[in-house]
Order: sequence, then C-alpha cells, then structure tokens
Amino acid sequence: MESDASCSLVLCGKSSVETEIAKRLKDKNSLKFPDDNTKVSIFLESEAKHLVKDDDDGFFNLSLFMNSIITHQFGRFLIWSPRLSSTHDVVSHNFSELPVGSVCVTDIQFKGRGRTKNVWESPKGCLMYSFSLEMEDGRVVPLVQYVVSLAVTEAVKDVCDKKGLPYIDVKIKWPNDLYLNGLKVGGILCTSTYRSKKFHVSVGVGLNVDNEQPTTCLNAGLKEMSPASNLLNREEILGAFFHKFEKFFDLFMDQGFKSLEELYYRTWLHSEQRVIVEEKVEDQVVQNVVTIQGLTSSGYLLAIGDDNQMYELHPDGNSFDFFKGLVRRKI
Repeated sequence: MESDASCSLVLCGKSSVETEIAKRLKDKNSLKFPDDNTKVSIFLESEAKHLVKDDDDGFFNLSLFMNSIITHQFGRFLIWSPRLSSTHDVVSHNFSELPVGSVCVTDIQFKGRGRTKNVWESPKGCLMYSFSLEMEDGRVVPLVQYVVSLAVTEAVKDVCDKKGLPYIDVKIKWPNDLYLNGLKVGGILCTSTYRSKKFHVSVGVGLNVDNEQPTTCLNAGLKEMSPASNLLNREEILGAFFHKFEKFFDLFMDQGFKSLEELYYRTWLHSEQRVIVEEKVEDQVVQNVVTIQGLTSSGYLLAIGDDNQMYELHPDGNSFDFFKGLVRRKI
C-alpha cells in the first residue's frame, strides 16, 4: 500500500488526441496536489500493469470504461489511481492543465470531502470520481448539482435496462444526496472558482455500487429483487453517467433547468413533503408548517405555507439535517 505522501496516477484517453495530452502531461510532470509533500508518479495506461495485482479484481478497468464512452467531451480523458487522497483535489488543483471534461477515478479515497468539510475514507466497491466543466453564467452554477444528481439516477436506470435487470430506484434527496430504499448510497459535491470570465467547476460524485457498509449499495438492492442477477460494475455506470450528463448539460445550458424539471421532480423525494420551519420571533421559537412544491429559479426549495404564502427555503448552515434547519423567505 502506498503511503499518504505518495500517489500513482495513470492517464489514458479515448482517442489519439487525448492520448497525446496524456503523454505531454507525463513528460511535463506538472500534475500537483494541495499538499506539496505528496510525491506524484505518473504513468500512461500501457505502463501501469505493475499497479494492478492479478489476484485482485477490485481495480477499476480502464479499457472497459473507455470502450463504453460515446461522449464528445466528458469522460474522454481519464486519470485513475488505486489509492488517492481526493479525486476532487486532483481535478480542482490541476484545472488549467487538464482538458475540460476530464475525470479522475480512484478505488480507495482516504480524504474524501463533503459539503460541510467532512473528511472520510471510502472503501473499495464505491464509485468515486471528480470531473471538470466550465460555465459563464454564475447564476446557474448552483443548479449544476441537480443536473449531476439526475444524470446519476438515469445512468443507473439505463445500465439496468441494457442488462435486462430490475430497475434500481435511486432517489434524489435535496440538495445533493442519493438514496436507495431510504438509505444513503451517494452524494455530490460541486465547487467552483472564477477565472478569465469563466467559472471553473469541479464536480465530485460518490456512489456505493458494491459495498454494503455502512448503509447499503446498488448491488445489495439488486440482489434483494433478483438474487441471480448479474451485478452492476463501476465502469459501466460511469460510462452511462457521462452519456446522460452530456445530454442533460447541453439541454441545461441551452434551455435552462426548466427543461429537466419534470424528470427531476419524478426522481426526488420531496414533492408535497410537509416540513416544519422554526423561526425566532421576539426571542421565541415559532414553528411553521410548509409544503414543498419544487425549486425556485435560484435552486432553493419552493414551498407554500398554510397561509397560502409562497416561500423560498434555505438551509441555515448549522443543521446536519437540511430539513430540520430550514429558513424561509417570502417570495
């Protein structure tokens, strides 16, 4: 096992264009981590045989993934590591070095990041990846996480359809979690920086495909429905994800999130959900019940109160459970 101060990165591309980029990046040895003490070793796919043990089938299959990619931009340039601190760090700290749409995948991630700066180790069996995209309109950047969430759920459905498997009904919990049978199986993290009149967005996704701890995973749900089923693998889900995401992202950029809203609302957990909003009125805590209707144009929750007033619901930033810490604003 590699020490935390060293890391092996394998670069590969879909076409000769991306392969040339991989060669150039290796020759320059310019990929960096936030921690300057991390020693980075870079390999091309053809040089990486020594990183994969013959008796371990838990490694990400680069060829299987690349053969599944049919996109024009996203996922065509891949960085893989058997063990990595954070895929998000690789993408965000090397944004200008990598082609837009590049993806970083790891088998074990020991400094994964969450929305409240939580850090954890992700075991084998999880699909953990980060990729890059660019946007010009900062008003719609917060909505990207919803496009990503939808692409994940639709990718799982697509793979099940193609393999003739029962449909695994992954649901979206606002704003950025994925649930199966009431248990969390994944999450999304989006960060951005503004440079040269563009937002550089790094998108991180974690999806538990084949590890039943600590909650559940996609294959556990599949086996419950059909014990004899072929299991899902990370490579085909990631390939299907980029196929769906590229279509959804083009729609989103061309027509706005309205073009995806109907599908999103069919997939999330919150239509007509009643939540209690606590507010301070003259040093007293007052509880108000509201019913969620959808999303506002800025990406927050749209709700109607028992007084028929429309409200925009924001997380207060302190509560671990969004739905116990919502702040309402009249609209």
